[in-house]
Amino acid sequence: MRSAWRTLDSATLRAVVVMCLSVLVIGASYGVAAHSAGLALWQIVLIATVVLAGSSEFVFVGVLAAGGVPVVAALAGLLVNTRNFGYGLAVGKHLRGLPEAFLGAHLINDETAAMTTAESEPRRARAAFLLCGLGILVCWPVGAGLGALLGSSVASPEALGLDAAFPALLAALAIPALRTRATWAAVAVGSAVAVASTPFLPAGLPILCALAGFAAVEAARRLRPPPLEPCRNHSEAPR
Repeated sequence: MRSAWRTLDSATLRAVVVMCLSVLVIGASYGVAAHSAGLALWQIVLIATVVLAGSSEFVFVGVLAAGGVPVVAALAGLLVNTRNFGYGLAVGKHLRGLPEAFLGAHLINDETAAMTTAESEPRRARAAFLLCGLGILVCWPVGAGLGALLGSSVASPEALGLDAAFPALLAALAIPALRTRATWAAVAVGSAVAVASTPFLPAGLPILCALAGFAAVEAARRLRPPPLEPCRNHSEAPR
């Protein structure tokens, strides 16, 4: 891991630190919500460590708080977490060997995927993924535990306004990846589909529907006719 630190520049390292600190803060908000839903401290920390997927855990806690049974809550969280399959396709190519792939499967989430895809060079992408993933593996459970301990003193965690900080940080990391017109087209189509489906679908599913942007751009690329080859000028007459 020391070589990974040397691979990244100071700007990327600062981004990893900021990301991990943000995860810790959001983890505290999740811990407060989970405590309000009736989960014990050890359950909150265990789920945060084993699942390591904030959106799925928020969905799980939300279903429990609404009176749903734990099995339904777990299935809802698993459904939301299926988007990690697409992240795995983008991140897996940078990992080395089966043990690292297994570790990477646990570390894949919105934040590590954003950090990885922001790097164009494979070694830097791998280093950013591993460092950010290990940092989140520590900060998310710690934040969840702190939130659970503070849960009794915060009546309305949503009033803290922490939900807006995370999307803003992810947007700041994703913007540098918008380098081509095809990427912008995929973002435009995916965003439109996600916004249009939000009033009709449960939380988390509009994000999956946003993958339609990638599918639409890829389909358009495959249907586009290949460019015509320039005609060659045969100046010499056949003998």
